[in-house]
Amino acid sequence: MEKNFTAGEILDLAMAYWGSCALQAGVQIDLFSALAAGPRSEQELAARLGCDGRAFNMLVSALASMGFLHREGDKVIASGDSIKFLARSSPEYVGFIILHHAHIMPAWSRLAQAVRSGQASAERLVITTSDEEEREAFLLGMFNIAQQQAGSIAQALDLSGRSRLLDIGGGPGTYAVHFCRRNPELRAAVIDLPASEPIARKIVTASGLADRIDFVGGDYFSMPLPQGDVVWLSQVIHGENPEQAALLIKKAAACLPSGGLLGVQEFVLNDDRGGPQHPALFSLAMLVETASGQAYTQREIKTMMQAAGVKSPRRLEVDLPQGCQVLVGEMA
Repeated sequence: MEKNFTAGEILDLAMAYWGSCALQAGVQIDLFSALAAGPRSEQELAARLGCDGRAFNMLVSALASMGFLHREGDKVIASGDSIKFLARSSPEYVGFIILHHAHIMPAWSRLAQAVRSGQASAERLVITTSDEEEREAFLLGMFNIAQQQAGSIAQALDLSGRSRLLDIGGGPGTYAVHFCRRNPELRAAVIDLPASEPIARKIVTASGLADRIDFVGGDYFSMPLPQGDVVWLSQVIHGENPEQAALLIKKAAACLPSGGLLGVQEFVLNDDRGGPQHPALFSLAMLVETASGQAYTQREIKTMMQAAGVKSPRRLEVDLPQGCQVLVGEMA
């Protein structure tokens, strides 16, 4: 899509990461959790959070200018829904995905290097990191994102009469929880790397569904997979090159009988690969963060599904953010 810019708009875009970094810093020092009980003086907050007073004053000013905070006298007060989404005590906390973005920010600063070399610029791949804090931010960040739309997808996807769901690459198990809540006869298995198990089991137990959702640890590429009548692949194939993505869809489809249902959720590019913006930028995220991942078009995903034996894959009629789509179809 052709668009005209002013010089000022270009410069604003070039500096947009300043605001992102300010928000990330606020979450990293856990400023909003410190304000959850009410206003506090700036001096008290700086001391409590272990921050330099001058530097903390600057961060508060930046976050106030962005609308997250405001001042009344010497007190700092959280504005609007800041506590709802940014305090750890809130059930709607989204800080983990913000922390994940803070962890990958250095890799994005080397994007030009990645474009020249075709190699990831991240020092280590998050999916296999041994850093527990980084791993937790990634998995619970995926939980943050999935929670925003899993309920809508579970409502739109008819699983009546289905009994066994395989959530391949399901990480924290968010979708398995929502599908099982929606369908009382359904049982599920979350299949992912063993490092995901503690967080997944915590989320599943908190949901009250530990008796219906199992965790199967291992590398889903190399391990034998169980059988089911629904397979769910959410935000998994973008981590692979086209050949591996097609292989994974084929392996997932092989778990299903005739009439079994395969669902694939991804940030989907237009067929001309010119947008939408989020999937296009997400594809760059896969460049800097993975060995060979990328975003795919709807046509590419449907072709992979058809090659795996899915008949007439279609887009699920559900409105999702950020260019996200769900493609579903039954096995021939």
